[in-house]
Amino acid sequence: MNSNAGCLKLRFIALVIAVSLLSACAMVSSERLVGTCPPLVKYDAGFQAKAAEEVLQLPEDSALVEMLTDYAVLREQAQACQIP
Repeated sequence: MNSNAGCLKLRFIALVIAVSLLSACAMVSSERLVGTCPPLVKYDAGFQAKAAEEVLQLPEDSALVEMLTDYAVLREQAQACQIP
């Protein structure tokens, strides 16, 4: 592992956790049309901590890390869609 790979992985984990926590703050009006925005799954703090620990154990070139990065972007986009 090179010197900045650990730093990048920690930044990624912080991003995933921050996006997950922020998604819990999104409020959706019941008057919105169903299907306008994709629903966001809410993750409790314990589950997020467990996921962060598991991500730390992945190899630095793991395909899952790239997929989780994409998922974080999709969650951000879904959250932006839900804000009136």
